Amino acid sequence: MKTARFIAFTATLLAAAASIADQAGPAPGQAASAPAAAASASPPLISPQALLERQAKKDQSLFVLDVRTPQEYAAGHVPGAVNVPHEKIASHLAEIPKDKDVVLYCRSGRRAGLAADVLEANGYTKLEQLQGDMEAWLKDGRPVESGDATGS
Repeated sequence: MKTARFIAFTATLLAAAASIADQAGPAPGQAASAPAAAASASPPLISPQALLERQAKKDQSLFVLDVRTPQEYAAGHVPGAVNVPHEKIASHLAEIPKDKDVVLYCRSGRRAGLAADVLEANGYTKLEQLQGDMEAWLKDGRPVESGDATGS
């Protein structure tokens, strides 16, 4: 019985200490960290239909970026998309124009969000994410190209 009370007491002390530390803020000389929700804001969404319309008009301000693996890209991608896997974005920034509207997508959205974070940290401001990513694109029967990766 004493062990159970000791564990409960220790847990209460640890919870109280954590609460006090949270309220006190970072230690002197330690950088403040942003809340997880604020640290990664998703770029605005572009609908598949709006993307298709811009492509049909041969919009030169558009750059479509597929951040999936080269194998996923080769199996089928949005027409005209360039492939740079999300984990290689930082080392391939020269291939991604800052002066164009960059539309990112992956399979379901997670990797596109990670890639957008890297691009934003490197000064990219014209970012959009394909609404529903490749899953929705395929589900709606939109056009697909296949072939080897072009930007990785």
